[in-house]
Amino acid sequence: MTRYLISFDEGAMTFPEKDLPAVAEAAHAVVQEAMDASVWVFGGGLYSHEKASVVATDGTVTEGPLPDGKAYIGGLSVVDVPSREEALDWAAKIAVACRCSQDVREFMPDPAVGN
Repeated sequence: MTRYLISFDEGAMTFPEKDLPAVAEAAHAVVQEAMDASVWVFGGGLYSHEKASVVATDGTVTEGPLPDGKAYIGGLSVVDVPSREEALDWAAKIAVACRCSQDVREFMPDPAVGN
């Protein structure tokens, strides 16, 4: 099994506010489906990048996002699946539920989790 990050950019979920309950319900249904299929690792939405903190290599903490950042993750899911094709299938389900395109990236092998 291989872990994949499925994510979307902050601000990508553009739909009328009245649709938020339906989007949330659809997103929760996909998460439950992934949990039932035993492929769900974790995931969630993120607060605005404006609330980020940056920790430098010397330990200095600066409030606010990296100054040169262009795209910020708005939400993410991590799935553990046997193939890229299956990761793309889960991303498609998430894209429909969240009403926005999803980026799919494979994690590098991690000896701590056995892949």
